[in-house]
Amino acid sequence: MSKRVVNIRRQLDFSEPWSIFKVMADFVDGFDALKEIGPSVTMFGSARTKSDNKYYKMAEELGFMMAEKGYNVITGGSNGIMEAANKGAFRSGKAKSIGLNINLPFEQKSNDYLDMDMEFDYFFSRKVMLVKYSQAYIIFPGGFGTMDELFEALTLVQTKKIFPIGIFLVGVDYWAPMLEFIKKSMLSEGTISKDDFNLIRMTDDLDMIVKFTEEQIKAKLNDMEEEELTDLAVYQRLKEFVEER
Repeated sequence: MSKRVVNIRRQLDFSEPWSIFKVMADFVDGFDALKEIGPSVTMFGSARTKSDNKYYKMAEELGFMMAEKGYNVITGGSNGIMEAANKGAFRSGKAKSIGLNINLPFEQKSNDYLDMDMEFDYFFSRKVMLVKYSQAYIIFPGGFGTMDELFEALTLVQTKKIFPIGIFLVGVDYWAPMLEFIKKSMLSEGTISKDDFNLIRMTDDLDMIVKFTEEQIKAKLNDMEEEELTDLAVYQRLKEFVEER
């Protein structure tokens, strides 16, 4: 059976009522496995990036730096930038290296640097898991999938569906044209606000990303204290994390 026929069959299968159980299984497995992992960062980028690429090396270094600070490193679990980030975290050993993979007919296979490896059937359930437990979104150069994750995160923060997190674009040369388009077209036409535009931080300074993420956690704790949400489990985990540093 050709790959095209297999893909069409999968798409048709999704329309069947029984597919809801596969969707539920994705969420149940994800929530069950990740609910106790503690503060984490999510790193995205192309699965096609080679190990000699400068962004691969930067992702590996940042994965290491984050794990050294105690942050679990979550990726899509595959090759390229994802492998690099997991490799750095795995090399540190001070936090978990986590891969949330997706069933695809090409490209997507788990890398060799994972403490926790999960596989999802659907992109939308996987995306929930990638953002739910993350204190920062770090986006390296990538293709359509990476762009999808970037704008999903921006939309969730913009609409206040999740607590504000740092959204970083690593690779100034790569991302600058896109930000220029957003500024000249979206911002100037009023389809987004200045505050929306300022949600994005473009930098190649890895130390700044680590520092800002730590400041963001402290700000989150202060906000939760002001709103009298100190009885929540997420507050307790973050408080414990900060006090142990």
